Amino acid sequence: MDKVAVAVEKAKKEWDVAYGRIKETIKLIEDYGKSTGRSTAEQKDSLPRLNGIAQDNLALLASLQFNLDLLAPQLPTDDEVQAAQSLHESWKHQIQSLRLSLRNANLQAKANMRKAAQEERELLLGGGEDSTIRRRNLQTKAGMTSAAESITDSLRRTRQLMVQEVERSASTLTAVEESTGVLRKAESEYKGHRSLLTRTRNLLSTMQRQDVLDRVILVIGFLLFSCAVLYVVSKRIGLLKLQRKVTAAIKSGLAGQEHIGLRPERDGINHFLDPRVDVQLDQPMHDEL
Repeated sequence: MDKVAVAVEKAKKEWDVAYGRIKETIKLIEDYGKSTGRSTAEQKDSLPRLNGIAQDNLALLASLQFNLDLLAPQLPTDDEVQAAQSLHESWKHQIQSLRLSLRNANLQAKANMRKAAQEERELLLGGGEDSTIRRRNLQTKAGMTSAAESITDSLRRTRQLMVQEVERSASTLTAVEESTGVLRKAESEYKGHRSLLTRTRNLLSTMQRQDVLDRVILVIGFLLFSCAVLYVVSKRIGLLKLQRKVTAAIKSGLAGQEHIGLRPERDGINHFLDPRVDVQLDQPMHDEL
């Protein structure tokens, strides 16, 4: 079977169920307030509830009528389309009839309530044992009603307090979740700073080691340079002393040439000797440099 046809059949079944319920509800509203063993005070909260049920069923019927109006053109055959459209018109008239019946039922219920109230007033104002029992029953029922109302008010206040506590708990939970998010963000930032601090500490350690190494290299270089300078200075001082000795010897030789005698020639060499200078000619000369 086609899906549209299945949907139409389902709408028909739901219509039948809702139509039966609203007919029963209208019958109850119409009989409301009659002498059924209950007083008018006991029935005063039932009429609005019955009207609410009837209005819900009417809304359901209107929704089913609207769905049928949408589904009718989608049926596969023309006969089914015409039948669905005819059914739609029938449902429309039925809804109007139900609205009228509901209004008449409410009018009848109000008339029944006025009649029941008049009968109850006459019974209360009349004499006799029945009137006394009736009055006592009404007082008892009035006390029970007031007690029930006080309990209802207490339950309503308790419910309000519970709602406030739930809202407060929800706000507290929201604040805790926000705090948790802030803490998680702070933790992630701390982890990032911790890695940065670790890298910085490693770099500082490397720089400290490099600084120590540079200091050692500078000290060693300075010591080597000092040694070289001392060596050169010591050598220069020795050379200067030798040069002064030679210069002094030459000056003293030039000054006393007239007192220098000529030694006998030996080995084919004339030796001019200065008696004031003791020179070992046979001793080899050494260069200080």
